[in-house]
Amino acid sequence: MDTSHLHPMIVHFPIALLLTGLLFDIIGLFAKKAFFSKAGFYLLILGTLGVAVAYLTGHFAGSGITEQGALKQALETHQAAAELTVWLVSITAAFRMVIEIFKKYKGVFKALAFVLFLASALAIARTGYYGGELVYKHAAGVQLNLGFGLNSDTETN
Repeated sequence: MDTSHLHPMIVHFPIALLLTGLLFDIIGLFAKKAFFSKAGFYLLILGTLGVAVAYLTGHFAGSGITEQGALKQALETHQAAAELTVWLVSITAAFRMVIEIFKKYKGVFKALAFVLFLASALAIARTGYYGGELVYKHAAGVQLNLGFGLNSDTETN
């Protein structure tokens, strides 16, 4: 297996973890149940770790690509969105950890934590959208095998 295959295998985890974590935080705001807020916090932490791994595997998958034109622009847009997401999610997780440690998850700190979490979820959704465009619009990483080619292991008779 080529290491460039790791990125598409991993990227779905931080997306799912962060979006589910935001959903739990929203439920926690309205239901006033600590369980949902705690679950949102833990999903944010796991999602942040997933974002870091997705970013690193994406960096390795994208290195060595020497495309031009629309594909190059799409790759650069996806990479810029990913960098913003890494920073935003990291800041969100760090802020949330600090206010959890100091037991200040209330009032203005809780509101700011929620706004940062919402911005992080939007950032990862945007990054995922641009990643999807790379595959579905620009066919980045897609290899067609229509059954006409012979590989080096196949004998021709």
